[in-house]
Formats: sequence, C-alpha cells, structure tokens
Amino acid sequence: MSVQPLLQVSRLSHAFGPREVLQDVSLQLHAGSTLALVGPSGSGKSTLLHLCGGLLAVREGTVQNGFARTAMLFQQPSLLPWKTVIDNIALGLKARGVAKAERLARARSMALAVGLDELALAQFPSQLSGGMQSRAALARALVLEPDLLLLDEPFSALDIGLREQMHRLLLAEQERRQLAVLMITHDLMEAVALADSVLVLAGSPAQLRWRLDLPVPARERGDDWVHRQTALLLAQAPVREAFELPRTRGASAAAPDATLQAGTLVRQRGDAPSERCEVLL
Repeated sequence: MSVQPLLQVSRLSHAFGPREVLQDVSLQLHAGSTLALVGPSGSGKSTLLHLCGGLLAVREGTVQNGFARTAMLFQQPSLLPWKTVIDNIALGLKARGVAKAERLARARSMALAVGLDELALAQFPSQLSGGMQSRAALARALVLEPDLLLLDEPFSALDIGLREQMHRLLLAEQERRQLAVLMITHDLMEAVALADSVLVLAGSPAQLRWRLDLPVPARERGDDWVHRQTALLLAQAPVREAFELPRTRGASAAAPDATLQAGTLVRQRGDAPSERCEVLL
C-alpha cells in the first residue's frame, strides 16, 4: 500500500527579531484535502504559509512537506509585465526545462481551462482586467500540476462573480486529481465554502484557537448551507474574540448548546480536546 503524501507542521514558532509572531502551531494536511487558515490581519497567516512553502527558514519546530511539487498563488497576480500572458503561464515550465513547443501547448490548454481565450494569451498583463490577471496566475500555478497548492488570499480583490468562478475552477482541479490546498483568507464564508477544515489563528503571538471540520464535500455545499455554517462559526466566543468582535447576546456565545458548537477549541499546550461536537444541520 502506497503512503499518501502529507504536510506536517509540528510545534512551529517564529519570530522577526524580538517580535514573536507564531507560537506552537501544529497542523496536518493530507492529499486531496483543503485546509483554510483564517484570522485577523497581522495574525501571522502569511508567515505560516511562507514557512510551509519554504520561503522562510524554520527556526523552531518542524515543517515536513511530503508532497513532490508545491506551488504558491499570492494575493497579487505578480505577472511579469514584459512577457505575454501565455509566456507568463509557461514560465514555471520553462524553468523546469520543458521544451518550448510542449510548454506553450500545456500553457494554452490550461489557460483555456480557466477561461482565457487566444486574444488574452497574446496580450501583456497590463492589457488584462484584474480578474483575467488572476485567472492567468491560477493557470500559471496549475499548469505545473502541483501536489500541494498554497493560496495567499488570491481571490480577495475579485468581485463576487469572478470569485465564485475561481472557486469552481479550483474545485474542478481537485476533483480531477488529489490536489492538497492550504489557503489563508479573511473571508470566513470563502473558507467554509472551500475547505474541509477551518483553523482560526489569533493572538500575539498567534496560536490556533478554533477548529471546524466540515463533513459535507465542498462540491455538494449549497449557498444556504455555507451561510448557516458561517453564521454558526461566527457565533462562537473564541472566534469572535479572535476577530475582536463584540460578544453576542444570549447563551450561545458564553455556553453554546451542542447543536450550535461549530468546532473544537484548540489547546496548544496540553492534551488534545476530549470533546468534539460538529454542527448539526
């Protein structure tokens, strides 16, 4: 039996000079799964993602990436302005030494899959809309056929229609093969729509405060289900505290009923929680 690849983060801490950013963070990501990290601005989400992607050196704890190919998609498309769109998409393949004819054919095929036509491929990034630039950046990542995709809020600047299209493209790629996704987002609804598990990162230094495992496959989630799950997640006191929201009135915030307890409080130091309670819908 073959061993499935795994991203394993164990007791990870990080600091920039005297300022400690992350403390004792542990998580696992399996092939074919999506894990979303949510939290307020400055909570260390991007730092954690960069450590997982090897863009920062690990100082304390361990990051073990068992995936053969990792790609990262940033908040900004970061396309090279002097290259055409198709050459931007094929850039990673060129770095791998793929022959020109093959890399352009693969780049064109992926571009068409994400909704870019031949006219867009012949243009330069500055001639494209923001949404089309985001499509090109996604195509540039996916054409490499990564096993692990790291997403640093790449859809945050898109309107709701374009964002939904990008979500569908990502889910279609996951359905086609066992792509693992680690994403960070400020948008709780986006996290609930796409992820198998949502982790809330907060504090100074940041620690994991709350975890929600979503039992319904992402492609089967309707809008009503996503809205209700997001509302339940926002009803939890640790989540509201993480985003510095006022406490809600009533018993659900202070002592949530079992049917409303959307997730598990994460205790970073000590034993694992003895009780888990998923949302009952």
